[in-house]
Amino acid sequence: MLIPLADGVAIVVSSLVWVLIGLTTGWYFHSRPADRFARDNWLTRSRPFEAGGRWYQRRLRIRTWKDRLPEKGDLFRGGFSKRHLVDRSTPHLERFVVETRRAEMVHWSNLMAGPAFLVWCAPVLGGCMIVFGVVAHLPFITIQRYNRERLLAILARRRASA
Repeated sequence: MLIPLADGVAIVVSSLVWVLIGLTTGWYFHSRPADRFARDNWLTRSRPFEAGGRWYQRRLRIRTWKDRLPEKGDLFRGGFSKRHLVDRSTPHLERFVVETRRAEMVHWSNLMAGPAFLVWCAPVLGGCMIVFGVVAHLPFITIQRYNRERLLAILARRRASA
């Protein structure tokens, strides 16, 4: 702990910092051009265990809980809500895929900020902040990956039948 704060003060500061991190990373990735998310990177690429999204349904039963979490893709002007599929056209599905990558990068960035809380939090409280970051963001990462796998499968079938 480089900046010693009392636990109560550290919790208040940490709460404000979590909000600031979320808004900052959301704005940063929102302001990046969509073509930056046209392809997967090493972090967002599909893993064999995901099996086209089936792993998320079999192991996590994702369809039973994913719609209960908030969706803020349209928080900033020109954003893209991923709450509902409003158009089944290929361009819309392709944009949806791009936006799942963008959202996944936001949540990975937020999650990885956890160790910064050790600067002003006592080790146990800092550990709690790291756990909070994982618990708060991993479900959203999971949802983005699940939806992208399903959408990519639809797009692949469309390309194969064209």
